[in-house]
Amino acid sequence: MILFHGSNLEIDQIDLNFCRPYKDFGKGFYATELEEQAGNMAKRTVRIFGGKPYITKFSIDDKEFENCNIPQKIFNAPTNEWALFIINNRNRNFTNITSLECNLDNKYGIVRGPIANDDIRLFFDLFEDTIITIEELTKRLEYKELSSQISFHTENAVKLLKKIGAYCL
Repeated sequence: MILFHGSNLEIDQIDLNFCRPYKDFGKGFYATELEEQAGNMAKRTVRIFGGKPYITKFSIDDKEFENCNIPQKIFNAPTNEWALFIINNRNRNFTNITSLECNLDNKYGIVRGPIANDDIRLFFDLFEDTIITIEELTKRLEYKELSSQISFHTENAVKLLKKIGAYCL
């Protein structure tokens, strides 16, 4: 599998200490199979933090990925569980970090699933303000075209990634 990471700098070595917390799947290194999506993320990161937009390309051996002993959480579609997982990971006041509905303690070394992008932020806000239920939130997402992401949260997970190139946009 080929993965792309968009940033404001070329990634030579992944250091989880530099990853920001309170992301969709918790603090980790995020990548995607979609090069265009990584490019959009690189441009967004440059707008916020400065620098130059880079895409760093990684390979990961499919068999090694499937057979590794790293705990994984996979969301194939936006579900109630997926929505709660994201809400809990983004919530700075969430305290039940051992819950299976979050990854604040990195219990999952790898998480894969749809991106909760800015286009659907309103739905999450409506749920958090108790205007809609979790079921209504995920129902509204059925017709949205969401791209996917894969995140790596532990050193063992990061070791699966092999850098194969990088370029500035």
